[in-house]
Parts: sequence; structure tokens; C-alpha cells
Amino acid sequence: MNLVRRRFLYLAGAAIAAPAAAWSQTYPARPLHMVVGFAAGGGADIIARLIGQSLSERLGQQIVVDNRPGAGTNIATEVVVKAAPDGYTLLLANSPNAINTTLYDNLSFDFIRDVAPVASIGRVPLVMVVNPTLPAKTVAEFIAYAKANPGKVNMGSGGNGAPDHMSGELFKAMAGVGILHVPYRGVAPAIADLLGGQVQVIFGTMPAVIALIKSGKLRALGVTTAARSDQLPDVPAIGEFVPGYEASQWYGIGAPRNTPPEIVARLNTEINAALADPKLQARFTDLGGIPTPMTPAEFGKFVAAETEKWGKVVRAGNIKPE
Repeated sequence: MNLVRRRFLYLAGAAIAAPAAAWSQTYPARPLHMVVGFAAGGGADIIARLIGQSLSERLGQQIVVDNRPGAGTNIATEVVVKAAPDGYTLLLANSPNAINTTLYDNLSFDFIRDVAPVASIGRVPLVMVVNPTLPAKTVAEFIAYAKANPGKVNMGSGGNGAPDHMSGELFKAMAGVGILHVPYRGVAPAIADLLGGQVQVIFGTMPAVIALIKSGKLRALGVTTAARSDQLPDVPAIGEFVPGYEASQWYGIGAPRNTPPEIVARLNTEINAALADPKLQARFTDLGGIPTPMTPAEFGKFVAAETEKWGKVVRAGNIKPE
């Protein structure tokens, strides 16, 4: 290669790299949008606003939370997939994204391919709770009761394919028990019918059931995470009775694929720094959450593993969306 050609290629490469470098140095120059697949006021929305406020302070730009509920978070995900890969449109990624990959047959996107992993936020345990009139006081007793009384134990959930439903399906498969699933349009009516005795068990999120547990209106048998929760230290992990069982509602941040790696790295650094803030940690813990900072690569591997895990549960149970 002659000197003139080498010089040309060098200058061409520099010309391409220079705008990207300048872009990353000035980012962010305007407000960011964080798209959330749930309505305002719910757990996901609260977590989005919590991390959004801290991230806004660190980046010096407003984080606008954009609620796009519907289709099990697929509407929100599609908005982000179609957005420009410039770091200004982010997705509050969560458990349904991993579940939906197998649950829905005709998605217009591939979550693993089309959403770049940016950062993990944390996990929120679910709690296996029963109506206190049920004689079972432990997970082991519940399993024995369900096996001795086939067809008499109903499990409520917030809907087909929702994390609480999937946590219950995983429990059914691993514990070898037959429980009838009763889907509701949201967790609140499922809890209401659990209190009324129409269903006998649900796998509820910590924020939704902890007050009812502490008041004695519901009995907690186990938490779904691998370890016990600081919020309910006397409640064992289900995995203590069903070895290998683990499920949780997790949250993280994604971006459109082809978002510049410099932008992804900047966001990851700032989100991880926010998660290290004691004030944010305390607030997250109040919600029953466990902060779990990761690199983008680690978060990508985690999401891939979750997608494979829940895909097996969906296929084994022949679960279909409502």
C-alpha cells in the first residue's frame, strides 16, 4: 500500500470517528425519554421515576418517563426498537421482556437482537402467599396439601404470562404439584379473591402483599429469590424446600440496537453510580428491591439466561397470552 493511499484511509477513518467522538463528549444535550410498559403509579413506574431522578441529576438533563402500557410491555418495547439509536430513548426493561420472547408468536422485534443491554437496576422478590384458612404453614406442607387435594388449590395471578403467573408455573413444575391457574386482569383483583377465599395462593410482588402479610391477613410461605429478603427475614426462600427454585421481577435499562458503545458505557457508569447511593438503595429496599449493578455485557448475559429459562416454562406449560 503506497503512502498516499494509507494517508487517505487514515483521514477517512478519522473523519468517520470524529463525529462519534464529539457526539459522545457532548451527550446528553437534551432530555432523555425512558419508556415504561406499564401505567403510571405501579411498581415499574415507581422504579423508573426513582432511577430517572437520580440519573437526571448525574447527567444534567431531565429524564422524561413515557408510560406506554399494553400488550404485556410489547408496545413500549416496540417504541424503543423503532427509535433512533442516539441514547435519547431508553427502555425500562423487565421480566416480561424475557417471557414475551416465547409467549408471543408474532412479535415485530427480537428483544435480544433489537435492544442493547445498558444496565441492570435490580430485582424485586415475589412472595408465595396463601389465605390463612389454608392449613399449610410452610412450603413443604403446601406441597403435601396440594398433592393430597388435587383440584382444590387455585392460584390467582395478574394475567397469563405475567411474572407472578410464571413464578407459580415454575413452582408447579419443580414441586410436581397440580394447581389450577386463575388469571385476573391485574394483581389487585387476584389479591382480593385470595383474601375472600376464591383462590388459595398467589405469587405476589413484595410491595403488593407485604402490608397484608404483616397485618396477618395473608400468610407468607416463601420468597421467590434464592436468598431470604431483608424485608421478611423470617420467611424462608422457596428454594430451601424446592432446590434450585428462583424467580424474581427484575428491572434494567435497554436502548435501541446500534446505540454507540460510548453512550452505553456512559449510561452504565452513571446508573451504577446511582445504585451505589445509600439514599437510592434505602428507597429501593423499601420497595422490597435488591440493587444488582452489572456491566452491559453482564446484563446482556443475564437477560439471555432469563429468556431461555422462561422460554422453557412457557413451552412446557403450553402457555398462551390472553
